[in-house]
Amino acid sequence: MSSHTRRWAAALLAAVAVAVAGCGSGGDAPASPGAKGVPEVKVEKDLPDLPLDSYRLDTEESRRFGKAQRLLVQRCMIRLGFTDFPADPKPLTPSTPGVTLVVSAMPTSLGAFDLDHAKRWGYGWKPGPRKTLEPTGRAMTQAEFAALYGTSSNGAVPSGGKSRERGCSGKANEQLLKGVADSRRMWTYPSGRDAGLRKAVAKDRQVRRAFATWATCVVDKGGKRFADPMAAYSDKGWWRGKDGNTPHTRQEVATAVADVECKREQNTLGVWWAALAKRQRADIQRREDTYAAVRGDLEVLRSNIRKALG
Repeated sequence: MSSHTRRWAAALLAAVAVAVAGCGSGGDAPASPGAKGVPEVKVEKDLPDLPLDSYRLDTEESRRFGKAQRLLVQRCMIRLGFTDFPADPKPLTPSTPGVTLVVSAMPTSLGAFDLDHAKRWGYGWKPGPRKTLEPTGRAMTQAEFAALYGTSSNGAVPSGGKSRERGCSGKANEQLLKGVADSRRMWTYPSGRDAGLRKAVAKDRQVRRAFATWATCVVDKGGKRFADPMAAYSDKGWWRGKDGNTPHTRQEVATAVADVECKREQNTLGVWWAALAKRQRADIQRREDTYAAVRGDLEVLRSNIRKALG
């Protein structure tokens, strides 16, 4: 998996590419592989990082942030006398049961791109147990909940407390964000800008031509016409189940294979990447001071994570 895709995925917090309407053919041909600024993307690892990727945590850094947060919380709880408090506790039961999340985000910004996977599972994946986001530790007690969040499960502030921020959870966040000038801007600004830029790229003439060429290629291989690769991935005809998986029908698999083959033959992902990278670079230049501030805060955060884990 490319570093760009790891950042794009970690960020389920960032917006997914928007579908394009009215992709008509005609006009100039899409940018060819090897054209200036257009990478030739045959496999996922060929996809370079995008300019905005350096302004947010990647998947590994996000994992380290979560680990540091849990470690600081656990240390705080131990200092308060909860010596066996787990690093990853389950919520209170049964009053606040855990939430099971179903994640079916596209594997890349333009949907499927792994040909071997498409041949076996179409737009879904191998049936069977999947990694869950459930906590691994035991359930916390009422007293631990109060110490963790600075308030009891019914919202009452415990004796000696003033606010939720006095809990170990708030203290851990304060420690990780110490020295960060604007945490809200750091967390949301790059993703917010990226969402708008992706919408603009969906209307880019070169990208629209590339999607139209891709769509014709899929039809030529026996599939139906889709507006764009994202529409093919999320087509209701695959009737995903509650877990997000698909039934792997013959039609679905054949469509997924044609989809991936056409992306590779037409360098669809490379054209899309080049258009988005160009807009991101221009946006960074226009808002240089704000992006510099975001990067500075990220470096402070990274330093705090290293200290917590070290």
